Amino acid sequence: MTAVIEIRDLHKYFGPLEVLKGIDFQVDEREVVCVIGPSGSGKSTLLRCVNRLEEPTSGTILIEGEDITDEDADVDALRTKIGMVFQQFNLFPHLTVLNNLTIAQTKVLGRTKEEAEQVAREMLDRVGVLEKVHEYPIRLSGGQQQRVAIARALCMNPDMMLFDEPTSSLDPELVGEVLNVMRDLASDGMTMLVVTHEMTFAEEVADRVVFMDEGVVVEEGPPAQVLTQPRTERARRFLRMVLEK
Repeated sequence: MTAVIEIRDLHKYFGPLEVLKGIDFQVDEREVVCVIGPSGSGKSTLLRCVNRLEEPTSGTILIEGEDITDEDADVDALRTKIGMVFQQFNLFPHLTVLNNLTIAQTKVLGRTKEEAEQVAREMLDRVGVLEKVHEYPIRLSGGQQQRVAIARALCMNPDMMLFDEPTSSLDPELVGEVLNVMRDLASDGMTMLVVTHEMTFAEEVADRVVFMDEGVVVEEGPPAQVLTQPRTERARRFLRMVLEK
């Protein structure tokens, strides 16, 4: 398999605090990798380093073979390859759903208004909220807003998608509609790196699960191994705590 994301000895400090302590792993083309672990283990920081929202302190990140930690790397071009969905929906409240989805297409990709609107409608239909095309975000449920955020990322034709706890801000009854969209993306062959606390999703959809704690990768492997027969006591303790909730 071809590695589309390759992380080598990644370190990240915030002042004296070392949040990432030498991360090494890769995500192959069409692979779904779920990253799990307790709060504060560095999962979100890892994702933000992958698309350079955070500047790595040291180490190397290769995106489709290109070293994006190099000082000469074209970060803007890199970000057109990577879609990112956050915990918060980050939609522009003063813009309609349609305009939220077209603004980056016209400004970054140079599409015409007509082209951008056509793509926007196709992506909204793909995530099941086409009927909300002219609504403002405030009139949408949290699950609908997150699906719009996913559609917005897909409008840029990314080669891979990063998800940072995409369901953590949702009411429990809305979680399923977002996870179903992510399942469909995985079925369509989208390369995905997902930080999540949804263990059932990880078990059903992930090709690999990575367990992080205190800034290091403690273990990784197939979901059946990591989630049901973890090798380390740290992973066993975390999973007991999560499953008891």
